[in-house]
Amino acid sequence: MKHLLQLITWKKCFILSFSILPLLIFFSFYGLYTNKFYFLKVDNYIFTLLMIIHVWFLNALRQLEKEPHLHMNITRNLEYIMYAIFLVYLFKIMETSYILLSYFEYPDVVLPPTFLPVGLFILSLQFILMIITFATFKHRRERIGPYRFDRVHK
Repeated sequence: MKHLLQLITWKKCFILSFSILPLLIFFSFYGLYTNKFYFLKVDNYIFTLLMIIHVWFLNALRQLEKEPHLHMNITRNLEYIMYAIFLVYLFKIMETSYILLSYFEYPDVVLPPTFLPVGLFILSLQFILMIITFATFKHRRERIGPYRFDRVHK
C-alpha cells in the first residue's frame, strides 16, 4: 500500500483525476455496440452527476488543506458519498468488462471496428480512476488525519 501512495502522490491524484473525469464523462455517452453517442438516455447523465460529485470532493479536499477547520464537515460528508460512488465505479468496470467479453460470445454479429480499442481504453480509464480514488482516500487519511466528530460547528 505504501508503494502505491509513493507512486501516486497527492498532487498526481488531483491531476490525474481532473484529466480522467472529463474523458469518462465524454465516453459515458458512447455506445460501444453501435459506435454512436447517445445524449438522450437518462442513464448516461446519472454517471455524469456522480462524477460532478467526485470533482466537488476533490475541490473540498483542496480547500481542506488551506483552511482545515472550515471545510471539515463538508469534506467528511462528501467522502462518505464517495464511498458509494466508488462502488458505482466498480459496477461500471464490471459492466464494461461484460460488454467487452460479449465480443467473443456473438461471432455472427457485426460489431464496429472500434469496439475493442475504445472499449479497452474506457475500461483502462475506469480502472485507473478507481485506483486514483482509492489513493486519494489513503492520502487524505495520512495528510489530514481522521475526522473528529466532537466538533459539530467548527
